[in-house]
Amino acid sequence: MTMTDPVQAPTKARLLDGPALWPAQAHVPTVIGRQLIIERGEGSYVFTSDGRRLFDGTAGLWHANIGHSHPELARAAYEQMMRLETHHIFARFTNDKAHALGERLAGLAPFERAKVILNSGGSDAIDVACKLARRHWQREGRSSKKVILSREFAYHGLHAYGTSIAGLEFNREGYGTDSLVPETARVSFNDAGQVARVVDEIGAENVAAIVTEPIQGTGGVNPPMPGYLEAIQRICRENDILLILDEVITGFGRTGKMFAAERYGIQPDLLTFAKGITSGYAPLGGVLISPRIWEPFYVDSPATPIFRHGATYAGHATASAVALAHLEILERDQLIPRVGDLERVLHRELAGLDAGHSGVIEVRSAGLLGGVTLADHLSAEAIADDLIELGFISRPLRGNTLQISPPFTISDDELVSYVQAIGHAINERERR
Repeated sequence: MTMTDPVQAPTKARLLDGPALWPAQAHVPTVIGRQLIIERGEGSYVFTSDGRRLFDGTAGLWHANIGHSHPELARAAYEQMMRLETHHIFARFTNDKAHALGERLAGLAPFERAKVILNSGGSDAIDVACKLARRHWQREGRSSKKVILSREFAYHGLHAYGTSIAGLEFNREGYGTDSLVPETARVSFNDAGQVARVVDEIGAENVAAIVTEPIQGTGGVNPPMPGYLEAIQRICRENDILLILDEVITGFGRTGKMFAAERYGIQPDLLTFAKGITSGYAPLGGVLISPRIWEPFYVDSPATPIFRHGATYAGHATASAVALAHLEILERDQLIPRVGDLERVLHRELAGLDAGHSGVIEVRSAGLLGGVTLADHLSAEAIADDLIELGFISRPLRGNTLQISPPFTISDDELVSYVQAIGHAINERERR
């Protein structure tokens, strides 16, 4: 298929009369009139209202790990809804599926004796983790420990806490102050020495937690520099700072391990998850919590504190049933080991792309996550548009980078074709 330049933005009148649905994370004038309406999915492909079949090279927003329209997950949701759509888990109440999922997740956690707080997604999970970190220190009588440190280029969702700890400056701008939650600060994304200096400047007595993605996603697919995560963990331990690991993207197999914490040998105090727990088949997220944090809230005493947090859909029974079915599929079909096989293919193909194209500045990968950073004379947004015309979905990320994060269920040949399509799109742009 011939690639074309993006369609010109519609007139002001057309914009004002456009669709009622406000596009997310978009410069509205340049997307209205150009939106792709996805009507259905099948495995690694989605289909648009105008008849296109597109390879989903980003697994939606990093989440469609077992592909689209899996009949077993549809059946799990249907059967659960016919039995009980949901019931809240406040106080004395719980529901059987949330209870079972909690036990399952505790057994998968990268540390012993985990407890689980469930909610509706990754942004929710970050809010819970940051609030719980501050509540921990308040309960300990160390109320000055309020500051949450996060890395340059970090993305932790867009609730109030996620916005405030964003390392992508454009996500924090425009709200009247530097941060909606003021007690936050940024540290280097790859220099642990600078992190230690920031802790010294702020004072460890004022720092509640450091939150980090093991592999930065939206920030450009940045795997950690060798020794960086280990150094961050050491800084936390030496300064009595909590370590929050944001595994919303990496959790449940994306790195070839159940959690990236296992891949990098990290034991956080709190671990946030979402996306891959259901492969996006139901909105679900949560936090795995280490004994250091949860034990004081479980002491049998009238003086035991309450963590005043909860949401209507926390422990949603249907979402939990879908998650349990999804975890069974991951294990039964050996999809996490499969990611290890695909990682080798992706690494090989990206190395060839890097060597064969002057328009490629750098390639990065870990597990089934890849980033292709383009030269300044190319636009990742334009290349992503060109890939649509070729039948492939990518997404522009920070740093003029293309995202690669397809479903775990793809074939080697599909992954090769995807990377080759990126190369073709680059070549075509450079010929213009």
